[in-house]
Amino acid sequence: MALPNKEDIQPFIQQIRTWYDTDDTGFCTFFDAAVENVKPIPEGTDESVYKDWEGATIDTLCAFFEEWYEWLPGVPEGLDYIQKFSWLYYKNEYGLAFVTKGKGYEMTKQFVDLRGDYLDSADSTDLVDRWINELGGADAVCDEFVCPAPGTPHQGFSNFNDFFARELNTVTKSRPITAPDDDSVVVAPADSVINMIVDDLTLETKIAVKTVFLNVKELLNNSSYADRFLGGTAVSCILMPDTYHYYHAPVSGKVVESNQDVAGEYFGINNFPGLLNDDNVGYGYSYSVFEHFRRGYLVIETANYGCVGMIPVGLNTIASVIFEEPFKNITDSTNGVEVKKGDRIGCFKYGGSLNILLFEKDRFPSLNIMQGQQIGLLIGESESEVKLTRTRLNRFLNRIAYLAK
Repeated sequence: MALPNKEDIQPFIQQIRTWYDTDDTGFCTFFDAAVENVKPIPEGTDESVYKDWEGATIDTLCAFFEEWYEWLPGVPEGLDYIQKFSWLYYKNEYGLAFVTKGKGYEMTKQFVDLRGDYLDSADSTDLVDRWINELGGADAVCDEFVCPAPGTPHQGFSNFNDFFARELNTVTKSRPITAPDDDSVVVAPADSVINMIVDDLTLETKIAVKTVFLNVKELLNNSSYADRFLGGTAVSCILMPDTYHYYHAPVSGKVVESNQDVAGEYFGINNFPGLLNDDNVGYGYSYSVFEHFRRGYLVIETANYGCVGMIPVGLNTIASVIFEEPFKNITDSTNGVEVKKGDRIGCFKYGGSLNILLFEKDRFPSLNIMQGQQIGLLIGESESEVKLTRTRLNRFLNRIAYLAK
């Protein structure tokens, strides 16, 4: 397998050493404070994904980035290095300041770009083969998704990101749109885990509702449409690692405003284990952290049901939120762009994350699930069942955890 070139990361390593030695914009101060305030490991943490940052030095940090740069993830273990890095800022305000401010933020951005360059290169095609094998083999993958050249090396994918953002094979594995002519029916924007976030949205004041917070104005980058969602409902749709990575319109209407590139952070989920919540992924979590991550948004005005907001969010190292050309940056609400329920809006490259949907007050009071459809996963007591559960979690978290460009 063609590994990333060790030499490619050396300018980055030298730069962060220089920032540390000169305390450029407080880089040394922030890092040392982060290390001094590292929190103890929570009970029950898997040691294979824990890194003890207590007493860490700049040499520790540089060696960690070098190891991470050369590491190539498979489907099940994509979370590992993200988790290891996250313990530096786990419930640690000094650690959060380090990775979200000044040169520490620049450090994370540059590292994401370096990894993204590799995943955009032809050198990453061997990783494509590994993922295809772990996802059931070429026949299974090319049955569900579009392979550019089935039966050829790497099934025709030119690089890993090309594979990761693969398109659905609509001939064999289409996703039928429920009630396409009924505008009252909202459909899932992606293959995802659904969680209600809050059903009484505020615009600016972060009022706790069952321990959940959300700031709609920040999510929508201070859009004037934020006012439309006062008292409304928010729903999270968390994408899985081994499925389809495009997202689609949940309703029909007219896109009256959009922005595919709202700048934000690359790292900074201060309680990564809390996102897991004993396998109830995202349930009861404070989604306020996602107001500050890299994201896009669009607002769809429906004919009879008010506005619906859609915010694709890139989590932990995700640098890209890619919209289809017609929806990239819409500012003229008078003309807008017509969209049909199920139309493809955009995709994430390596990684992904979640979509947050916003609805106006009294427009979306609940989630309705048909009999026989999955509402969750049970956890078994045997060791094999526990291992299976961990594998499922890692496969999900790989979706959150990785690089895009």
